[in-house]
Amino acid sequence: MRGLNLDQLRALLEVVEQGSFSAAARRLNLTQPAVSLQIRELERRFGLRLIERLGKQAHATAPGCELVEATRRIFHECEQADAAMRRFHDGWVGRVQVATTLTAMIYRLPPILRKVRLDHPRIDLVVTNMPTDKGVQDVVENRVDLALVHLPINKRQLDVTPLLSEAMVAIFPAGLPDVPDEVTPDYVAGHNLLIEQTSSAAYSLVLGWLSGHSPAQGPTPLGTVEALKSAVASSLGMAIVPDIAVGIHNPDFIVRPLRPPLTRTLALIEHRNKPNEPALEIVRNALLGLQTDRADDSKASRRSRRKPAERSLTARRS
Repeated sequence: MRGLNLDQLRALLEVVEQGSFSAAARRLNLTQPAVSLQIRELERRFGLRLIERLGKQAHATAPGCELVEATRRIFHECEQADAAMRRFHDGWVGRVQVATTLTAMIYRLPPILRKVRLDHPRIDLVVTNMPTDKGVQDVVENRVDLALVHLPINKRQLDVTPLLSEAMVAIFPAGLPDVPDEVTPDYVAGHNLLIEQTSSAAYSLVLGWLSGHSPAQGPTPLGTVEALKSAVASSLGMAIVPDIAVGIHNPDFIVRPLRPPLTRTLALIEHRNKPNEPALEIVRNALLGLQTDRADDSKASRRSRRKPAERSLTARRS
């Protein structure tokens, strides 16, 4: 069967929507006989009557109604295809998918993402929240292009660029008496410790810091940092969270540093064989703006691993 003729489908749609051949002809800037011919050819193709006349009015038959609905869907998809091609023609740069921990998404990324959106509106930037383990796996399997994760990461397929260290602090409900100036694992053992979900990087980090001083009933996994803050503010226990999450004074909490200090490192990862493209380069450089030490050796090493032909596209801000 030969392909559908879009002009014939357009004529059918106009006849049905306008209710007459003459009105459809005016809309299409055609003669009425030309529109009638297109409808006859379409009916001949299917071997079905698609339009019936009742006086001066034209109406779709049952098969005509079915074809009109299909025609609307066809033209919608055609418009989508036109729009997609216009984006390429008008300077669309590309799509970049970024995975990030929730804390980074809430407290670190908003100004960076806002600037990328404003400076590069032709980049489709898709940002998804996920824990470190999932972010690592999605980069390895090429489901996302870049990910903000917490170290350590041991995947030979990945380029890893450390960005910054986050100090962890203890938070207690406001008004709790006799909280020491520094919080030790031994002190934590006497409290109900709320902790991020077991799949998070923070879970094993905090358990390692406790070094066997875990509360008798064990820590209570509660989900995200925001859930921990809400629970602590409700006097359900204490928690250990990154300092940035309570960086602005909050009267709901008592905030104390840890002894020994506990930090975690936020890093940017991508697949080492990922082809470098303009949109990816722009977003990568924006995320590298989080880096506290621009002279980081891993960044220089990462550049050196790129193929010579790519280096002109991968100049980083020094």
